Amino acid sequence: MGGMSGPYVIRGSVSLPEAELQWRFSRSSGPGGQHVNTSDSQVELRFDLARTEALPEVWKERALARLAGRLVGGVLTVRASEHRSQWRNRETAAVRLASLLAEATAPPPMPRRPTKIPRGINERRLRQKKQRAETKRGRAGKDWS
Repeated sequence: MGGMSGPYVIRGSVSLPEAELQWRFSRSSGPGGQHVNTSDSQVELRFDLARTEALPEVWKERALARLAGRLVGGVLTVRASEHRSQWRNRETAAVRLASLLAEATAPPPMPRRPTKIPRGINERRLRQKKQRAETKRGRAGKDWS
């Protein structure tokens, strides 16, 4: 397996800046074999969202607002330890970070335009309502005993 598989695209022509990613490796928790005590397969990927120059300003503001609960001092941290190989965990962490940023920088959805009820439908509803009222009024005067 060669190096990392290419740049991780966030959206369009914007991708994760390799130079701004900080990697930390540690031992994964959980059970393991003889190899587990020697390999640092858990990956922690840190990305300084507050200071980055890689994202357009609008995206950055949007991401900072949406990810506010996840940031620690403007830094976004992603952990991956599900694979036994460090390389695969690196891949997973990078993909996860890219998709997090893609979601956080997405433009807000278009506002919903309320649909207008067609006149015919409204008139039919009022007609049926009147008819029902007539039926009920017709019952009122009768003494059913």
